[in-house]
Amino acid sequence: MFSVDALRAHLLATGLAGTVATPREKSLGRYRLFAARDPRALLGLEPEGEWRVPELVGLMASACGVSPDPERVSGPETIDPARTIAALDAFADRLRHAAERRVPVLLGTGHPGRLLDFYATLASALSAAGCDVLAPAEGSRVDIATRFGVRQCQLSYVRGVAVVRSSSARPGPPAPGVHTHSPLPLRVALGAAATEGRPLPRLVIGDHGWACAAGQLGIEAIGPGDADDPALFVGQAEGRVAVAVPLDDAARSDYYRPLTRYVLNRACLSQ
Repeated sequence: MFSVDALRAHLLATGLAGTVATPREKSLGRYRLFAARDPRALLGLEPEGEWRVPELVGLMASACGVSPDPERVSGPETIDPARTIAALDAFADRLRHAAERRVPVLLGTGHPGRLLDFYATLASALSAAGCDVLAPAEGSRVDIATRFGVRQCQLSYVRGVAVVRSSSARPGPPAPGVHTHSPLPLRVALGAAATEGRPLPRLVIGDHGWACAAGQLGIEAIGPGDADDPALFVGQAEGRVAVAVPLDDAARSDYYRPLTRYVLNRACLSQ
């Protein structure tokens, strides 16, 4: 069993919490985009509140542990490990309830290079517990807008986890997928499931647009969010994202393994 003290030490040693790699300038830039209702920062969420920058700074200080000082505009960002652990506990509780009810689940990530193993281990554990791990719309086209134009992608599933891959990928071993904040992959997956009469998820586990777009549609959604991801925490504050776990979401893949062990042990899903 991975203890709370050991988990806290791991979070601080790896930079998943404590002083994290996300710079304050990036966080504030994302908060400004969110306040302006820029889709790049909304991640599929439609906020009910006004959420100006000072309110977002206050929310993120409360939910994540970033500096509450709006005048602090540079330097590294911070995440409180106690808040991370409390959110991981709530995350594990949601997993346990899903497993007990054997609900259909959908897992997806916009950080496949970093978080794929984290989600894939959860998918395996939930499947072993009797949950149907869904994979709708595999191979479907998803056109994602970027600052360089529209990127043509395909929805794919790797070890039970939805990712998007570039349609123009070069020959060779396939990459795990592309980094994206877009809510479109989730919408394409749900649209295909509904059209084909397939089961819809009762729980979505994911980051970025996966969690926010699911929560906006009224589906229980849980997942990690970085200090520059205000949409997940606004969604949580407004009651649409069930659990947002504050942590650095772009660290080394192996850094997340102790977190996986911790939540699976707490959820009584260890294999």
